[in-house]
Amino acid sequence: MSINISTETLLSQLSATNIKMGDLKKMAKEIKRNHDLAMELWASGQYYPRMLAVLIMDKKLLTQDVIDQLDADLQEHEMDERLRISEWLMANQLMKSKPTIALLERWEDAESPLLRRLYWYHQARLRWTGKIPHDNAGQLLDAMEARMESAEPEVQWAMNFAAAWIGVYEPEHRPRCIALGEKLGLYKDDPVPHNCTPNYLPEFIRIEVAKRAS
Repeated sequence: MSINISTETLLSQLSATNIKMGDLKKMAKEIKRNHDLAMELWASGQYYPRMLAVLIMDKKLLTQDVIDQLDADLQEHEMDERLRISEWLMANQLMKSKPTIALLERWEDAESPLLRRLYWYHQARLRWTGKIPHDNAGQLLDAMEARMESAEPEVQWAMNFAAAWIGVYEPEHRPRCIALGEKLGLYKDDPVPHNCTPNYLPEFIRIEVAKRAS
């Protein structure tokens, strides 16, 4: 049974600047699913209320039309917030039911770069969570080789990330993934924080394969 709490009370609680993701998850656990409240929070246009809204949405109501409106609303945010909210939506809602997974799998050629990014991020996530789909890696790599170089930065990163995990978990495609990284040279000279894996495909694949072999 969900708790009865007003939108105004929640917005006041979410006005702090030091809120952690764990705080939002705790609040969502207490509220439970409440799609009407989620939409009221979403309508605030604010980052933390929208992050909480994602957690309490009813995934059964997330049709393509609804997602298109959420996508349009996200254009109000700076890129970092836009990406975090959309990834939160994917992980906590879109990947939780067959109908929304089916939507994700249709976004490879979506008009919205954000939805295309989620398509590729989903393909990467399937692999690192051990849920490799039917053999579509060759088809994905065909698309990457044709479009990755000219893709929008946020889409390009997700395509690269998908290629990285294909290279790690599907050894028959590993040489092709490495060759793609060498050809495009994406992220090759980016600084890499300590204990982080570089985004440059040949290095990412080498390091992550070695981790799993040790």
